[in-house]
Amino acid sequence: MAEKLRTYNKEEIEERLVQYPGWSFEEDGQLHAEFKFKNFVQTILFVNAIAHLAEQADHHPDLLIYSYNQLAIRLMTHSEKGITDRDFDLVRQIHALPH
Repeated sequence: MAEKLRTYNKEEIEERLVQYPGWSFEEDGQLHAEFKFKNFVQTILFVNAIAHLAEQADHHPDLLIYSYNQLAIRLMTHSEKGITDRDFDLVRQIHALPH
């Protein structure tokens, strides 16, 4: 059986998100971020980079492309019904990608 991960409370989450501008913790219990790109190809390249990171981590965010050059990301650890270190690790990696 997998070890239970620690989930963070709202205050801890918001404190940690300060280092990741553009990310927020919303009422649906997920981390949210929005990105806007110059064109569709740049959007897809960014999505592909996230997909690669997510596969390596075996932790998959919800990704929504809209208006051809905008991307919405939603992230949480579904098995824990909250935000864990797995989420912050992926946020850190996404934040480090060129965009």
